[in-house]
Amino acid sequence: MSRDTVVAGRYAKALYSAAVEKGITLQVEEELKTVVEVLHNDQEVKRFILAPRISQSDKLKVLRSVLQDKLSPTVLNTVELLVSRGRTDIFADLLETYIKIEGDALGIGDATVYSAYSLSEDEKTAVAAEFGQLVNRTIRVTNVVDQSVLGGLKVVIGDTLYDGSLSSKLERLEKSFNDKHRR
Repeated sequence: MSRDTVVAGRYAKALYSAAVEKGITLQVEEELKTVVEVLHNDQEVKRFILAPRISQSDKLKVLRSVLQDKLSPTVLNTVELLVSRGRTDIFADLLETYIKIEGDALGIGDATVYSAYSLSEDEKTAVAAEFGQLVNRTIRVTNVVDQSVLGGLKVVIGDTLYDGSLSSKLERLEKSFNDKHRR
């Protein structure tokens, strides 16, 4: 485990405790997602935050004015703390660890579902129900369209892959044929 992951874990625990105290755990998750998305995808923001010639106090003033109406004080304080300590590199790890802590506490699991086409809401609900029973959690589904799946689904929950894709079944069938012909 990297040092950044450990540090992010400490911040995530503290942030989760503060969010529980205020009753805003899911709101904090969404706000963190927004912060991570902005810091990783907006090149102007990234350059501004990393600019060595801009003082930390000026960075904080700008961030505070831009984010004050968009973030709860809990998340805004965390953002300010990490920026002032030059630790903007751990936001993605912070989010990932926060979601894990939150999921463990609330019995929520996140599933990434790979399919050849975009799933309807009913299909997502069915997948969430089926895998929720399997892992004994409430499942939130994120659908990723992946043409290589061909048909069926690949579902990733935590570190576990449930592969019911047609492409995987074909690969296993081909391997089986090749193994038989080698003997």
